[in-house]
Amino acid sequence: MEEKKIPYKIYLSEDEMPRAWYNVRADMTNKPAPLLDGETMQPITLEKLSEVFCEELARQEMDDTTAWFEIPEEIRNFYKMYRPSPLVRAYCLEEKLGTPAHIYYKFEGNNTSGSHKLNSAIAQAYYAKRQGLKGVTTETGAGQWGTALSMACAYLGLDCEVFMVKCSYEQKPFRREVMRTYGANVTPSPSNTTAVGRKILEQFPGTSGSLGCAISEAVEAATSREGYRYVLGSVLSQVLLHQTIIGLETQTALRKYGIKPDMIIGCAGGGSNLGGLIAPFAGEMLRGEANYQLIAVEPASCPSLTRGVYRYDYCDTGAICPLQKMYTLGNGFIPAATHSGGLRYHGMSAIVSQLYEDGLMEARSVAQTDVFAAAQEFAKCEGILPAPESSHAIKVAIDEALKCKETGESKTIVFGLTGTGYFDMMSYGKFNDGLMTDYVPTEEELRRGFDSIPKFPGNE
Repeated sequence: MEEKKIPYKIYLSEDEMPRAWYNVRADMTNKPAPLLDGETMQPITLEKLSEVFCEELARQEMDDTTAWFEIPEEIRNFYKMYRPSPLVRAYCLEEKLGTPAHIYYKFEGNNTSGSHKLNSAIAQAYYAKRQGLKGVTTETGAGQWGTALSMACAYLGLDCEVFMVKCSYEQKPFRREVMRTYGANVTPSPSNTTAVGRKILEQFPGTSGSLGCAISEAVEAATSREGYRYVLGSVLSQVLLHQTIIGLETQTALRKYGIKPDMIIGCAGGGSNLGGLIAPFAGEMLRGEANYQLIAVEPASCPSLTRGVYRYDYCDTGAICPLQKMYTLGNGFIPAATHSGGLRYHGMSAIVSQLYEDGLMEARSVAQTDVFAAAQEFAKCEGILPAPESSHAIKVAIDEALKCKETGESKTIVFGLTGTGYFDMMSYGKFNDGLMTDYVPTEEELRRGFDSIPKFPGNE
């Protein structure tokens, strides 16, 4: 098909929106290792997992054989308020770079929460409501997940309690206020409201917090109250399952115009947006139908894939969650207070970790000043101020486009623009004022994190 017939924005109709989520684990020869019960160090049972998560979500978490999960009609109707989301050709960025590459981005910021997180928030809130629960607890880093969950809970009439990483609570007050506007109770983490929070504050005085800390507090808050369960915005397989609507829509839009991507790029913190974007394409690779270059981009300050180890580790700093086999920096690793709060997590999704371990994808780490420079260049060309997290993918997409300029190759690059950065103006202000710095953890800091990984036979 002639290039001139490809529009700037490829929209799908409501009828073209996926009716089922795709479980890539069904096509994986090497399945992600099972979650372990922290008390017995044996694979966790559905009954035990259901004490923390909603029953249906626990079943989704443990199912690695069912390829497709039908999306309930109530969730599909909610999706229709902002989905399908557009796949956009970055013509202006291509022209600015002078590259022969074709650059596309899947834009997930066209909803009030400002990010892809709403795709899983409404699903998890729906299953909590169907189970008859009073409310849910959660953590949030930069605030996108907390915002999305507060919206979903308000829509369904559920209580919502959010533990927000302390440095983000202070850096991103407007996102905090959006959560409160939707009725959520927001607490900076670590806090004195939970036993595990008090323990972390005692162990790490003055800490700026981390997603691992906030997860511990949210789990304690959920399990200590009747009628509440914990929900998570990333990392777990159930979350990646819901987020596959991103990749499925991208796949449909590309096929609609006969476009075959060469590489697919996503930012990587816990793995939700990356996993959701690449899963359908990874499925094609696993089935031998196609081949792509899949790239995970993480911050140099929290490099779980590029500098971490592949071990069983606790998903939270307080060591009260199940253990997951993943690329990790250690549950005791407290990342620097960088401006990409959604990527400040010590581990990586079990699915993403297994795909990386098996060589189906690659990983790169980038410095935050380079990330914000790429974000600024993108904003000037494409008219969207991107979230700091998304800008990690933008940075590598630009790098790859410039390589094409050098070689003369006309590759097709697709990346995930997971959300907008309009609540991140304090971070952009630091960058514009020249006050932003880069941080790379030392080997000694990484070693201290690795020392927190539990030691047992087969995990050393």
